[in-house]
Amino acid sequence: MATPGGGLRPRHLLTLLAAAALYAVSSPAGAFYLPGVAPRDIQKDDELQVKVNKLSSIKTQLPYDYYFLDYCKPEAIKNSAENLGEVLRGDRIENSVYNFKMRRDESCKIVCRRKLSQEASKNFKEKIDDEYRVNMILDNLPVVVPRQTREGSQTPSFEHGYRVGYKLKDDKYYINNHLSFKVLYHEDQTSPDARIVGFHVIPSSIKHEYGAWDDNNPTAQTCNANIKITPGSHTPQEVAPDAYVVFSYDVTFEASEIIWASRWDVYLLSSDSQIHWFSIVNSLMIVLFLSGMVAMIMMRTLYKDIANYNQLDNQDEAQEETGWKLVHGDVFRPPVHSGLLCVYVGTGVQFFGMTLVTMMFALLGFLSPANRGGLMTAMVLLWVFMGVLAGYTSSRLYKMFKGTEWKKITLKTAFMFPGIIFAVFFFLNALIWGEKSSGAVPFGTMFALFLLWFGISVPLVFVGSFLGFKQPAIEDPVKTNKIPRQIPEQAWYLQPAFAILAGGILPFGAVFIELFFILTSIWLNQFYYIFGFLFIVFIILIVTCAEITIVLCYFQLCSEDYHWWWRAYLTAGSSALYLFAYAIFYFFNKLEITKLVSGILYFGYMLIISYAFFVLTGTIGFYACFWFVRKIYASVKID
Repeated sequence: MATPGGGLRPRHLLTLLAAAALYAVSSPAGAFYLPGVAPRDIQKDDELQVKVNKLSSIKTQLPYDYYFLDYCKPEAIKNSAENLGEVLRGDRIENSVYNFKMRRDESCKIVCRRKLSQEASKNFKEKIDDEYRVNMILDNLPVVVPRQTREGSQTPSFEHGYRVGYKLKDDKYYINNHLSFKVLYHEDQTSPDARIVGFHVIPSSIKHEYGAWDDNNPTAQTCNANIKITPGSHTPQEVAPDAYVVFSYDVTFEASEIIWASRWDVYLLSSDSQIHWFSIVNSLMIVLFLSGMVAMIMMRTLYKDIANYNQLDNQDEAQEETGWKLVHGDVFRPPVHSGLLCVYVGTGVQFFGMTLVTMMFALLGFLSPANRGGLMTAMVLLWVFMGVLAGYTSSRLYKMFKGTEWKKITLKTAFMFPGIIFAVFFFLNALIWGEKSSGAVPFGTMFALFLLWFGISVPLVFVGSFLGFKQPAIEDPVKTNKIPRQIPEQAWYLQPAFAILAGGILPFGAVFIELFFILTSIWLNQFYYIFGFLFIVFIILIVTCAEITIVLCYFQLCSEDYHWWWRAYLTAGSSALYLFAYAIFYFFNKLEITKLVSGILYFGYMLIISYAFFVLTGTIGFYACFWFVRKIYASVKID
């Protein structure tokens, strides 16, 4: 499949796309992926370094640096290379004091002793109250805690990261200061090398007993090769000011049948594949229903209308059939705030291009979870480079509306949507910074985002706008009258507010089941990597937005209301209102967020997502209606 130079041959790209889509919805893990990093062959006694990631909690949604708590520190803390997506996600990958030798078991090795200060004790208690979990990484694999397997279930399940500690009914706090690591490896039958395929941990709390403490040679009576430390086997270590906490660990290596290419399956395992298929079938039923209506309109009603209009000389006789031809002199009249419509359509095309290309890359497996932050980095960079499409689309549409101030429209296209998103993001980032969370984007990264925006995106929008405005204007299939036609009084169900709100229900209905899994991955610390299902749902969303907009636009034109431009955009775009309403429902029914700051963060980010969804679906609906209206009016003879 790959060329000697490592690239894909063009003739294989479609084959790979199809294979990836099929595998993505049928593989045991529910996802197809390329691991994103080269496998590392490790020999016996080679050094293995555990890296520490952020402290995370689904109750606060505020990540913290691992060393925010008073854990054992190496002599020099070194940050691993970070990409843009990792910084935006609040990931901080740093070295730790936990170092192993490959296939060399160690029993109860003492790492260090820490005396908890008043502040350190307070921090530990707060993080235990908020159910924070410690995230570690070995050979690019996140650590997982095995769950107790339910009766009748053959599939093991895991939790991501281990808890900082726990609180008992006596209102005392206890820290998990002993870690029992298990490293799974797959042996190469042809060489002494092996590859790491699993990284498990079982945390325990133990109050170590020791005599005179020696930092250079620490020992404890509770820590020797004959004593197995398990949860609840010893007196737990309480968190209290001035308490001495001894941190220790043991590690065992175990051969496994899991091959390196499948080592991410435990993270990506989807036990809800039947629900995803139900979502697909549910959405397809909506699409079939709408397709039937569109087919009826296009094949029967419109065919009959056009045939009659092209044969009848008597205008009154034609008027009895339907009213959509009567507004032919006004249907292409530029709408109010036409410039703003051009801006939103251009932004929507930019967002659509970013979404489609990102999903293609994810479907092919190039945005693997092993490449932390890769998905977000790809989305930001693709958004920036798709600016040329935004400028081109907005200026071409603006020229069709006989506009002349293309530079003003270009500036609005370059700054309106990103400016609103950035303002909300900056406010939320200030809240995170005030909480001293590692999730706050540092100044350097903020400056880099500004450079991407002003240095690349804005110039590309201007380049696209210049090219678009140089193109000949799109010609209308019929002439527009000088005097606007009066619109008759509309029935209640054809009023703009009702029609727009009704139009958004079906596009939202096509995606809301998959939306549940997306929100779960974002807010409940799960991996979402079932891009096969997501791609199918995305295609269904496009078709649903297009068809519902065409149906409602036809009914609107038949009632002699020719103000369809904004109505088409808002009809599909109103699905974003239902998305935000579902986000409110999800917050109160699925999340356990109690802090005000965390609640503001949730609704702030969901507002950004809903706004982006509005721009995306609105643009799809607009272009579907634009094509439909031009098609039907180009098919009739106008005297």
